[in-house]
Amino acid sequence: MAKIIAIANQKGGVGKTTTAVNLAASMAILEKKILLVDADPQANATSGLGIDVKSRKLGTYQLLEHTAKANQTIISTSTKNLDLIPSHIDLVATEIELVDKKNREYMLKIALESVVNQYDYIVIDCAPSLGLITLNALAAADSLIIPIQCEYFALEGLGKLLNTIKSVQKIHNKSLDIEGLLLTMFDSRLRLSNQVVEEVRKHFGKMVFKTIIQRNIRLSEAPSFGESIIDYDATCKGAKNYLSLANEIINKKK
Repeated sequence: MAKIIAIANQKGGVGKTTTAVNLAASMAILEKKILLVDADPQANATSGLGIDVKSRKLGTYQLLEHTAKANQTIISTSTKNLDLIPSHIDLVATEIELVDKKNREYMLKIALESVVNQYDYIVIDCAPSLGLITLNALAAADSLIIPIQCEYFALEGLGKLLNTIKSVQKIHNKSLDIEGLLLTMFDSRLRLSNQVVEEVRKHFGKMVFKTIIQRNIRLSEAPSFGESIIDYDATCKGAKNYLSLANEIINKKK
């Protein structure tokens, strides 16, 4: 049975999609069967894996609306062991359309139940908001990865996110764990980067992953070629960082 991991932070530009795509690809290379769910209307995880967003008729939108079954929305990617449920700009409408539905916070959880036994991990890339789609991801997930960029204002908004997680745990998903805080965009040459790492580790201790994702030009180039960092340049620093993260998570699984 798959462990479902959501990747969320309401702040944009912290490396959520980069983490979702490259963690999923790294786990797939380590011979785990992975399903990546693109739950962001921007569909960057979909295009980042070389999928033409406009050509997809079925995806997360239909999954959340329950107008299509999970196995109808799943497509395979060019990476072995990695499947995808693509997103589309239509997903924006879901926030409004689900408001009156019964069990609206559990639509994703219910939809994924039919495929949860086909994978080792299901990774959900969330939108940079705490809206209904992200709430669906948190209600469906076993655990949560929170990316934090090693920059000024890194911890801004984190308190709000942690409060949201507490209320999700209380009301919607008692078993939701924090898998870890992931430090991203680290530049060892910058004093500020090192200070952020120090501060986050001091405040959150064991909640912080040992692996740190370093700032890496190859990581930012890969999506424009429609490839994960593993397919684009498996020898670069970014690929090594995400493989290290994948190993850390896999080895932690009980």
